[in-house]
Amino acid sequence: MSAQQPGRRKMTAREAAEKYGVSPRTVRRLVAEPRQDFLSRAAVRRAQAVELRVAGASYLEIAEAMGCSTGTVGRLLHDARRYGEMPEPSADEGQREEQAAS
Repeated sequence: MSAQQPGRRKMTAREAAEKYGVSPRTVRRLVAEPRQDFLSRAAVRRAQAVELRVAGASYLEIAEAMGCSTGTVGRLLHDARRYGEMPEPSADEGQREEQAAS
């Protein structure tokens, strides 16, 4: 069963459970975002981070554009690599990066 009205809540599950006389688990079950919606939203965020990274943006620039931390950018890009959503750098790009670093 998924949320009847999906969206972010202003009350914790524990607070709602106390208010309505049910268990926190019942509250979480009733207000949870449907799994497929979450996965779709996550895929869109990963795609946005990958697009910016492929365009040459730094982690900081990506974080500012997406309104998140650089740690979140790292996680998004790591997940994109893990799921095969990020193109592998070509041999030429790797050599250019090594030359730029020296």
